[in-house]
Amino acid sequence: MVKKKVKKKKKVVDKKEIVSKKKEIKQKPIENKEDLKKSKISKADGSSKKTIDVSEIAKEIKAEQISEQRKPLENFGDDGKKVKKKISGKYILTGVPGFDDLMTKGIPKGNAMLVAGGAGSGKTIFCLQTLVNKAKEGKKCLYMSFEERESRLLSHMEEFGWNPKELIDNGNLKIQRINPFDITRNVDALLAKQKGELLIDIDPVIIPKDFKPDFIALDSLTAIASAFTGKEENYRIYIEQLFRFFEKIGATSLLITETEQIPKIFSKTGVEEFLADGVVVFYNLKHGNVRENAMEILKLRGAAHQKKIVAMQITGQGIVIYPEQEVFSDISEGS
Repeated sequence: MVKKKVKKKKKVVDKKEIVSKKKEIKQKPIENKEDLKKSKISKADGSSKKTIDVSEIAKEIKAEQISEQRKPLENFGDDGKKVKKKISGKYILTGVPGFDDLMTKGIPKGNAMLVAGGAGSGKTIFCLQTLVNKAKEGKKCLYMSFEERESRLLSHMEEFGWNPKELIDNGNLKIQRINPFDITRNVDALLAKQKGELLIDIDPVIIPKDFKPDFIALDSLTAIASAFTGKEENYRIYIEQLFRFFEKIGATSLLITETEQIPKIFSKTGVEEFLADGVVVFYNLKHGNVRENAMEILKLRGAAHQKKIVAMQITGQGIVIYPEQEVFSDISEGS
């Protein structure tokens, strides 16, 4: 038998597919060109299509994130009901919205806290707001001012709607103005005490009679330092005595110190931040032509706290801090 040779069929389908794909590839640029022409014609007619602005979308997303981060801070229990943050008697809360959320338990009772920052950063408001909150709880609070008048401070508090006169009338809040140069009159006695030449105790500041404060705000160490110009060693001795005095009377103290807007040191000499149990820093940051307030707990002896710079605002009701909104962008002090 003669075997028939079977011819292998060529894959015509494959060729057609290749030809078809080539046509598609060739046609695409033509379509794009046509679309481009149509776009140019429509622009010429004045009927332009809506374009997507990526930068605007980015701004909207960031605004939504900030809005979410700046929602009122609330704590909820397992039953869904709003609860207050509970702490032991060894710790205290300031009551400043957002600030207490930066700490696990609170500020250890009796701590000396340095409150540092540049002009307009919110130091004085933070201290006044804390004292008002504690006075409302029935605590004895003393604000010692070496700069601003009592009437000026009262006016500040009234603008925020804190009603300070009621707290003063019920004996829970006192504002005392002191001339920083009056401090120097006690320095010789303090130095004599330091050398063992004086046997009686001399207090670095005078507390009002029959008033034992639970909380003291001192505004400011910078003003006191100005009274010791050219006598830095005397100032150092005085500051050591001041911290010991606050420790002796058992008061939780907030000591304001003026710094640069972006500080490298957080007090006049550096010894204050060493002696202090905690350091809270307030910033007035510059982003281009805009300034933004921020803060951080730099140091807090004896208590755990978050270590980050977060956003804050000075509102019509006082300071509000946003612990979830970190400040990451580049900062410059500017003028």
